[in-house]
Amino acid sequence: MTPASNDLQRLLTAPILPTLLRLSAPNVLAMVMTVLVGVAETYYVGRLGTAPLAAMALVFPFAMLTQMMSAGAMGGGVSAAISRALGAADVPRAQTLLQHALLIGLGSGLIYSAIFVIWGPWLYQLLGGRDAVLLEANAYALVLFSGALWVWLINTLASVLRGTGNMRTPSIALMVTSALQIILAGVLCLGAGPVPAMGMVGVAWGHIIATAAGVAYFLWYLITGQGRLTLKLQAFEMQRRVFADILKVGAMACLSPVQSVLAILIFTGLLAQLGTEALAGYGIGQRLEFLLIPIAFGIGVASVPMVGMAIGAGQVDRARRVAWVAGGVSAFNLALIGAVVTLAPELWARLFTQDETVLGFARQYLVTAGPAFPFFGLGLTLYFASQGAGQVIGPVLAGTVRLVLVAGVGYWLTQHQGTAEHFYGLVAVAMVLYGVVTAVAIKVTPWGQR
Repeated sequence: MTPASNDLQRLLTAPILPTLLRLSAPNVLAMVMTVLVGVAETYYVGRLGTAPLAAMALVFPFAMLTQMMSAGAMGGGVSAAISRALGAADVPRAQTLLQHALLIGLGSGLIYSAIFVIWGPWLYQLLGGRDAVLLEANAYALVLFSGALWVWLINTLASVLRGTGNMRTPSIALMVTSALQIILAGVLCLGAGPVPAMGMVGVAWGHIIATAAGVAYFLWYLITGQGRLTLKLQAFEMQRRVFADILKVGAMACLSPVQSVLAILIFTGLLAQLGTEALAGYGIGQRLEFLLIPIAFGIGVASVPMVGMAIGAGQVDRARRVAWVAGGVSAFNLALIGAVVTLAPELWARLFTQDETVLGFARQYLVTAGPAFPFFGLGLTLYFASQGAGQVIGPVLAGTVRLVLVAGVGYWLTQHQGTAEHFYGLVAVAMVLYGVVTAVAIKVTPWGQR
């Protein structure tokens, strides 16, 4: 038995919790680095003035959607399909899935670019962009989304490696890519030495160049046979069944991030009617939510190959245990964070403002939403585990329930003089409902064949 075979066998037989924690750690670190990229880019743009900062806020939800769809949704479908093939000891099929995954990433990236290059300006105007803000948003987004192909490819290739159980290589590569992006964005945005300041467009170019470099590394790694699978570009034959194996999970899973972004946009628009201070207080709490996602993502993505390989090997009971352990670990971690900000909201809120009015709203949000954080972590992690089993309809419907609740009850509150406390409570209830409905869906949905 080869070392690679031994590693795969350990994913099917080793104790679940230690294996899950070992696989999760590099993913969480890579995601934290991604968050730092966002912080650095916001800092650079903030030095350009208010209009560029407002423009970045208009584009950010759609940039975040690119990452969520390519890494967490379609990427999860890629990892799941490959891990199920390897769990069934069908290496040739896994090799074929790699080729098809690359084609899906290529096509999806081109489609995503076309959508936002053509209709992006209309969307930013719809969200309230005007005058200088709209001009900045259009210039920044045109460059950023012209390079969406590279984002789809880097996350697709990273997902291929994760599907083989290799978390270390893609995590290190993504961390290096993020570090390069921070440096390039700062230099190209603000200028340095002979390099002229390009403003917001420089931030977008830094993103594209760094991501393209990451894609080049992953392609070299796979073509030269450094991993458990080798990318062979010759003698490629498209097979409908292989596409279906990825898309039946990935395409359905793409609905989940769309629902999440829609919920954020709807809630932000509704809350804005209560005034700038209430919205700013929510924004401070929302920044913390974005830091929670890497934890749940890192654990959830680690569970995908463990669940997928167990399903492929016919070990359905083990696959379910992996899912519940992963969900429990994520819920526990987020419960600790939720407890801290519930008992001491000042620790987080004062990092961003000293305005007492805004602080009051931020404290109110954190105290209200903090206890619901573990349910959010449970739901998001189980969503990834369900990808490994190839059964994502239940978790996606849980996201639909959350979206409908936010839109429906949020609108009702605007018609009945709802206060900020009511709206913040709605966020907490939506998180709880999302976690509970996802857990119930996992419980009642049949996995694999016994």
